[in-house]
Amino acid sequence: MGRNRAGVRRPPFRVMLDETRIGRAPGAARMVDVTGHLGMALLWLAPAWFLLDHRKTAGTFVVTGVPFGMLPDIDLVLEGLVPTIKHHGVFHTVLAVTLLAAVIGPVVGKVVEPLAGNTDWLSPDAAAHSVRFGFLAVWVPGLAHVFADMLSAPDIADSIEPLWPLYHGSIGVDLVWYNNPVVNWGLLVAGVLVNVGLFLYVGGRPSST
Repeated sequence: MGRNRAGVRRPPFRVMLDETRIGRAPGAARMVDVTGHLGMALLWLAPAWFLLDHRKTAGTFVVTGVPFGMLPDIDLVLEGLVPTIKHHGVFHTVLAVTLLAAVIGPVVGKVVEPLAGNTDWLSPDAAAHSVRFGFLAVWVPGLAHVFADMLSAPDIADSIEPLWPLYHGSIGVDLVWYNNPVVNWGLLVAGVLVNVGLFLYVGGRPSST
């Protein structure tokens, strides 16, 4: 394992890039911005267009899930209230996202059910399984957030340990940085275009409504 500029041993499974070769100031803080996280959430939610029974139900699923692309960053709020909580800590793990989805997801599903259950935007089958619908709408974009931060875990801030407590160590690829508009807006634009494209594509199938 190599060492960073502070002489601290880098954790395993990190691919480090030379900062001067990719045109950023050495030591700049790197992570995916809000736009990038929402774009990644849209990309991870996109398979819903093929997996759910109706096109409009898939649209409801995607729209419901997108805000939860920021779910792990709840630690930014909580760290000001609870001293033991830190950013990129336990909330940026698969375990925490799963537990949060198990708690928040059923509530989300039960809120969506009366709002869209009597419309074309939620199929009878999805309404009958609103708890599962809500869980997945929270869980999938939450995992997308963790994955995006794995692409950009920084040297000068706390790195994430997404597989804690099964694996105590950072897993990431130091690929993008926080203020990179090409990456962040690129992810958002890609997420929007992919979902709009699939909405139109699925709409052309005879069984889609």
